[in-house]
Amino acid sequence: MAKTSKPAPKKQAAKTTNGGSRQTAATPAAPAPDLNAPPPQPGAQPSMRILGQYLKDLSFENPHAPQSLAPQKSQPEINISINVNARNLGPADFEVELHIDAKATSESKVVFAAEILYAGVFHLENFPQNMLHPAVLIECPRMLFPFARQILSDATRNGGFPPLMLDPIDFAGMYQKRMAAQTQAIA
Repeated sequence: MAKTSKPAPKKQAAKTTNGGSRQTAATPAAPAPDLNAPPPQPGAQPSMRILGQYLKDLSFENPHAPQSLAPQKSQPEINISINVNARNLGPADFEVELHIDAKATSESKVVFAAEILYAGVFHLENFPQNMLHPAVLIECPRMLFPFARQILSDATRNGGFPPLMLDPIDFAGMYQKRMAAQTQAIA
């Protein structure tokens, strides 16, 4: 499978099954990034702005083409892995990366493998410290997801397959599982 030039650590986990052909694979939890911002101004409302978003890495492999494009006996099993990383860029600026790996297999052969690393820079002001971490790791990737989903869909379609349309991701649920895993690891 394709690897980014700088692999993103596996930080969040999700596991669901859709109709037997798509499956979201769990990834191990890792420590939460240190996210710091200036203290909120009294009486000011929290605000979030997207300063920019961009594709950092995209890889698509079709290792058995053209045989993989012929009609198949059964639907391939598609495993999806979603990871979110974040880091401070400045006092109130954060880079958030959404890393999606998709791998389709049939009869123990890779049909296709796709990997996308999509990121954005966010400016968050007046967030209480206890709300900053969830905002960065839930709301920011939620804003990035539709764009990354479209790029992945286009890549699979351009690779000769039906477009891979990911179901919406429960970033809040992923965040809660991540925090629970960290609490268990500390205990």
